[in-house]
Amino acid sequence: MRALLSVSDKSGLAGFARGLQRMGFEIYATGSTLEALVDAAVDAHPVSDLTGFPEIMDGRIKTLHPGVHAGLLARRNKPDHMAALERHGLKTIDLVCCNLYPFVETVNRQGVTVEEAVEQIDIGGPAMIRAAAKNHESVVVVVRPERYTQVLEELHAGGPDQAARRRLAAEAYAHTAAYDAWIAAYMRGHDAPGFPTEISFAGRLAQPLKYGENEHQQAAFYRFGPDPGGLGGAQQVQGKELGFNNIQDASAALQLVNDFNRPAVAIIKHTNPCGLAVADDLALAYRMAYECDKVSAFGGVVAVNGQLDRATAEQIVQIVTHVVIAPEVLDEATEVLARRKSMIVLVAEPARKVLLDFDVRSVPGGFLVQDWDREGFDRAACTVATKRTPTEAEWEQLGYAWTAVKHVKSNAIVMFKEGSAVGVGAGQMSRVEAVQIAAHRAGERAVGSVMASDAFFPFADGLEEGIRAGVTAVIQPGGSLKDGEVVAVADSAGIAMVMTGRRHFKH
Repeated sequence: MRALLSVSDKSGLAGFARGLQRMGFEIYATGSTLEALVDAAVDAHPVSDLTGFPEIMDGRIKTLHPGVHAGLLARRNKPDHMAALERHGLKTIDLVCCNLYPFVETVNRQGVTVEEAVEQIDIGGPAMIRAAAKNHESVVVVVRPERYTQVLEELHAGGPDQAARRRLAAEAYAHTAAYDAWIAAYMRGHDAPGFPTEISFAGRLAQPLKYGENEHQQAAFYRFGPDPGGLGGAQQVQGKELGFNNIQDASAALQLVNDFNRPAVAIIKHTNPCGLAVADDLALAYRMAYECDKVSAFGGVVAVNGQLDRATAEQIVQIVTHVVIAPEVLDEATEVLARRKSMIVLVAEPARKVLLDFDVRSVPGGFLVQDWDREGFDRAACTVATKRTPTEAEWEQLGYAWTAVKHVKSNAIVMFKEGSAVGVGAGQMSRVEAVQIAAHRAGERAVGSVMASDAFFPFADGLEEGIRAGVTAVIQPGGSLKDGEVVAVADSAGIAMVMTGRRHFKH
């Protein structure tokens, strides 16, 4: 029996090779893999012993040879295949252990040149893996070090059986497919216009999940690349096992607070903010966010955009909170959060701009791909549509409200006052009802607040509800056929209205 080893990730390599040798395998290896085995005192032969041809062109050509691929692809149950091997003096290969050059890790480093990236595009490895996987009935293919122990045990027991071989082959094809997806994304570039005719997304399993949105749905969490930041790079430092809904809510919370430059706290329930505030420090911001909707805050997800300190943690643990997420958790806060042992605590930086940087949503029979909505508040791009111009204090609150409404499910209304969301109307079928809900949440706090709408007011009724509640300024995209009537109502009430020219639908 013969095994060919050619790996970029050397984890567990020597132990795996020794295990194969104990079962009678002859070990063949390429380049740096051979050097690692020799250094570990493992008896291994160069791949040139199979090919009768030396490695050339700095190792670019080593396994692309009939001495390798004939040995992998020959079907053992076909006499003519076996006769061809014998006629040409070639040998069968029974096991391939291969993982690919670190292309993704390389291109994610700062300052990497195109030439350096291209040199990390593996050619012989994917060809060898795919050949072995195609002939998996006769060839065992292993692409992950975490499979070494399992494969050795199955070989020792007379296997792997055909079901196990097929699973290993499927994993092998997934490995090469993901590799090619990253290369295609890199070659295309971050700023290429339009969308490609074919697109693939490569994810690495971060963890299986207990279930999905409901107990009867299976689920798992995948990350983009080795260090994508965001939830894909989050470190869990406390609490029970993360769930599907936890991750969705944490994602909404993280994206929201990271849109603010000042200390900000968001409290999320079912991916919508039920509390949001900005202040001079996180402890004050949390108190203000909590007061937005004390009932809905129970059992929510909290995100902060700065160091989580003791003062903020002391407030968080006063009620049931499922997840807390921050870019850093100070030791003084860790001690406090530990009082609620089941509460999940995540440390996560903002998401990085990775190669596959899209908002992707599945639909039956396909998936939708779009750019992320990274449009922020730009006062200079706004148009004052009313006779009255917002005051400086109103401009500040309008900016906060406009930033917030982008993160609320449509139809969306946010009322903001003194750095805090005081009323949120989310996911309603009519805009006027979204205003009514926001006004109801705000109560007396709506008086003197500003109001943001994620899309235009189709009629004046939604604005009229806001005026009755006490708002003094409004920010909205504009563009309705009824804009003239809406502005006239605003002028009649003496409030200011700003139009951005951009909407923020979030479905």
